[in-house]
Amino acid sequence: MIRFMLKIPFITFEQTFNLYSRKEIASIKESFWIAFGRYISLHLNSEGEKTNWINYKTGYKDLYFRMEADQKKASISIQITHGDKEKQKLFFERLESLKRIFEETMNEKWNWELDSEDEYGKPVAKIGITLKDVNVLQQERWPEIISFLKPRMIKLDEFWNNVKDLFEELRYI
Repeated sequence: MIRFMLKIPFITFEQTFNLYSRKEIASIKESFWIAFGRYISLHLNSEGEKTNWINYKTGYKDLYFRMEADQKKASISIQITHGDKEKQKLFFERLESLKRIFEETMNEKWNWELDSEDEYGKPVAKIGITLKDVNVLQQERWPEIISFLKPRMIKLDEFWNNVKDLFEELRYI
């Protein structure tokens, strides 16, 4: 009797990346964000209004709520991108002074980084949390990614609605 063994290699994230062209990756990511947008659009913001959750408007030029999903992780963060490092620090310190309220609202601890970088290497202050070992290119992982991002974005909106007036004096600095 002759036996044959078939070896199937484990495919890593890096190898998955190589299976798709840039155009295919962009298309899959776009499909994910469309699906996410449709799913979360059913929820009104904390003021009872419809909102564009994916391009959330904080009302402040250099203060953003960012959601990202790629081949290795999904993350959500508050990013302060002011070009002036001292002004960036003022926004961060104001948020930091509200850390207890933030953590009570979010019901979890996030990472607080005054000196960080965005995906383009630009200096930013960032408060965020990451779900590791998920791949947005794998559609069967989308429910896990959506279940990570959606409740946090809704809670982030609730937090911001409660504290945004405390940032008014920083609006035009």
